[in-house]
Amino acid sequence: MSSANAHEIVSSESEELILVNADDEQTGHLSKAMCHNDDGVLHRAFSVFLFNRNGELLLQQRAASKRLWPMYWANSCCSHPRKGESMRVATERRLLQELGVRAEIEFVYKFIYQANYRGLGSEHELCWVYLGRSVELPRPNRTEIAAVRYVSPADI
Repeated sequence: MSSANAHEIVSSESEELILVNADDEQTGHLSKAMCHNDDGVLHRAFSVFLFNRNGELLLQQRAASKRLWPMYWANSCCSHPRKGESMRVATERRLLQELGVRAEIEFVYKFIYQANYRGLGSEHELCWVYLGRSVELPRPNRTEIAAVRYVSPADI
């Protein structure tokens, strides 16, 4: 698995996501574009919150090219597992692709959410949440991330 290339394209609207029910049981596959249309279709995703050695949280500003929530500040890393890919492999892959870092992460919990972005599409995800630490400095992939910054928990 290679580390982040500053402009490598690492996802596409045609990528097939894993559809799930409310119990996180796989029910099929559908393109990323279709999963995010209208009110969205429930699919599996993950969200990683990375902290540095000072206990500061790494936030990313989503790239301007993102269909949903462009230029919004968000968690450290979020994405979707691919067909047949474990969450561990998926999170390791995306941390490298988006931020160029490796980290020890720990699963915390899962939740379901649905949110519409200005009538342009929606997220409807069963999201696995992970916490972790990394001593490596992020090297953001500019196709995914406009900027990164660390914030103290008190500043959130």
